[in-house]
Amino acid sequence: MTHWYESSIDRQIREAAERGEFDDLPGAGKPLPGAGETLPEDWWLRDLVQRENLSSAIPATLLLRRDLEDLPDTLVKKASEQAVRAYVAELNARIVRAHRGELAGPAVALSLIDADDVVRQWKARRAR
Repeated sequence: MTHWYESSIDRQIREAAERGEFDDLPGAGKPLPGAGETLPEDWWLRDLVQRENLSSAIPATLLLRRDLEDLPDTLVKKASEQAVRAYVAELNARIVRAHRGELAGPAVALSLIDADDVVRQWKARRAR
């Protein structure tokens, strides 16, 4: 004789499914966003920020780290060497401010960006 146990949560889910409450959910039959992709370590934080529109609540040092991680993708969109150098100069200024403790958020140990190296990489990507 097999005994079957159904928790109250399982029962509520089963009953809701029987009533058809899950039939017309948005995204039904569609793949999960990002399925099969390798997610960054902080995927949950990025998702929370986007979902809850919390971009203004992120400490400046963490925004700086994110901007550095996204640097290659950001530079691809720059139309001129001058724009690339201006963006790198702005990032370097923020890095200096972070080192001085002038930006809100946890301490960061970041190196300054070599603008000449970044421009070379930018030109090489544009040539492809």
